[in-house]
Amino acid sequence: MSLTRRVDDARKGYATGDARLSAEAHSRDRIAQSAREEHGAASHAYLGDLVYGGLDGIITTFAVVSGVAGAQLDNRVVLILGLANLFADGFSMATGAFLSAKSEKEYYEREREREAWEVDHFPDGEKAELEEVYLARGYTAEDARDLVTIQTRDRERWVQAMMIDELGLMRDERNPLNSALATFVAFLVAGAVPLLIYLLGLVLTIPAQVQFPVSLALSAAALFGLGAAKVFVTERNLVRSGLEMLIVGGLAASVAYVVGALLKGIGG
Repeated sequence: MSLTRRVDDARKGYATGDARLSAEAHSRDRIAQSAREEHGAASHAYLGDLVYGGLDGIITTFAVVSGVAGAQLDNRVVLILGLANLFADGFSMATGAFLSAKSEKEYYEREREREAWEVDHFPDGEKAELEEVYLARGYTAEDARDLVTIQTRDRERWVQAMMIDELGLMRDERNPLNSALATFVAFLVAGAVPLLIYLLGLVLTIPAQVQFPVSLALSAAALFGLGAAKVFVTERNLVRSGLEMLIVGGLAASVAYVVGALLKGIGG
């Protein structure tokens, strides 16, 4: 079985108190088999981008809808502002995700090049740094020296040890372009939920006073659902995560609604 499946079983065993499942996930055969397979899964790499992009999409778009509803403007204004916000903010978030992932990759590679250069030119100093790291973690002086000896036998393993143990840096395997695309698509799809009833109102006769409550209900359901889906990233309680996101989104919408109502009063 894959590493991802083995880790999932270990998590499930811990969460449910299933000692048998936990023991099976930690058996030597399972560990050896998963170690030979691909590390991680492509479907998991961009899960965070999808979940958080979707959450931002719903919250920001519904905040626009709430602001317009609070100001009691024409429902067509909801579509104009909502769609403009949907695409503009979605593109902005995707750009931010791309630049962030790209910057992290560039930083990692730059630091790795530096560590590789230092390993080649100042090996004694690098060994001393690694030994100090292990001593700070509570290893005895003898164990720290033994660990350094093991890690520095192979140059690539040595450089990797400096990156992880000294700098605390792990390589991000995500493609920046794919991360941006996942964020953009999730933002658009989830962010369109509050606008669905207004889009439907373009082709069907739906009372104007009904559209905002329906948008509210759809947005609340989507917020709870995506908040619950967030547990695949955070490993927290499903219901609690859903309720937390529902409350956060509700507060954002409430603020937008009140501001819209106040601005309406100011404008007469």
